[in-house]
Amino acid sequence: MSFPLRTTLPSIIALALLAALVAGAQWLQGQAGGRTLVFALACGAVLGIVLQRSRFCFYCHARDWFEDGNPRGLLAIVLALAVGVVGYTVVLGSWLPVPQPGKLPPDMHIGPVSWVLVVAGLSFGTGMVVSGSCISAHWYRLAEGSVVSPFALVGSALGFVLGFKTWNTLYSGSVADAPVVWLPAHLGYGGALLVQLGVLALVAAWLWRGFAQEASTSRSSAVPPLRAVWQHLWTGRWPYWVGGLAVGLIGALAIVRMRPLGVTATLGGAARQWAQGQGWIPERLDGLDGFAGCATLPPSTWLTPNALLLAGLVAGAFVAALASRQFTPRWPTWRDAARGLSGGVLLGWGAMTGLGCTIGTLLSGGMAGALSGWVFGAAVFFAVWLGLWGKRLVRQRRAGA
Repeated sequence: MSFPLRTTLPSIIALALLAALVAGAQWLQGQAGGRTLVFALACGAVLGIVLQRSRFCFYCHARDWFEDGNPRGLLAIVLALAVGVVGYTVVLGSWLPVPQPGKLPPDMHIGPVSWVLVVAGLSFGTGMVVSGSCISAHWYRLAEGSVVSPFALVGSALGFVLGFKTWNTLYSGSVADAPVVWLPAHLGYGGALLVQLGVLALVAAWLWRGFAQEASTSRSSAVPPLRAVWQHLWTGRWPYWVGGLAVGLIGALAIVRMRPLGVTATLGGAARQWAQGQGWIPERLDGLDGFAGCATLPPSTWLTPNALLLAGLVAGAFVAALASRQFTPRWPTWRDAARGLSGGVLLGWGAMTGLGCTIGTLLSGGMAGALSGWVFGAAVFFAVWLGLWGKRLVRQRRAGA
């Protein structure tokens, strides 16, 4: 039996990339901190596959709800947060048995809460609307051949540079005196867990309001053959809840061997190193490196857990895109470039000023019990709602003209 080349070639490339990942992991074992580096690469690869196959994207999920009334995507985000909150509570409870005000768990994405954080969230959410994705989704869509994502990531780097230029003014004006609120320090682990799960339950109930789950039309109870199960993994998309559950578990497991999940530290560090080399930003960024979050301190080596997490994420998404025949590159237009660059600048400024993006500040911060994560998330989704409303209004006016 022969198979057409266009069918087998993507599978061959995907297998070759998997083999390269395994070989790279073997090489990393011999480097300093090799086990953590291998874990970061593997964690990123699994995360990339999950994000690509489940289409886990904060902007797309919000858009489905605001425009079509489909709550599945936002419910998946709620599920990811709920699973992560439980996982983080278990892990942090073993590291810091008695949480106290002024004493924060190391490396967790717990940032200051001020109007600057709100503006950062609004900027990030607007950037999502303009560019069509959040930064994490742009990373996995890069592996799908997206023509907007490369420009959006370049724009994000430029946005980081702009954020570094405005940081000292914002820091001295508001951030320096802003409270850093870790909920377990004020409510205890049990109280923080109940409050956060209670809020998520209320959000889930509100999203579910008026939503009727589609009934299954299948009446067969036969066990499908193994080949059919395998093929189903690489056709269509995975259920929303699978993506939410997997992202929550990965986020909780990641902190056992490395820093919390984040997808902007390497990009921000590279932008900072380059901009300082050009003399475009101050050499001293007041208080920035003292905050936990997506650190942007220029690295002495690129063999860092965050860099390998990103490499694994793109590689894993590339494997999934090839296996599912969703690698569909095309030549970009000027509009693609403009949309990506302008949206990326807003994403980058918001991520730098908010000390992370929807993965770092919202997801990892919310899981850790940081009030900053919940505030940033509320600002992001408000900006998405407002941006989509504005786009709809423009379309209606054009249609009526």
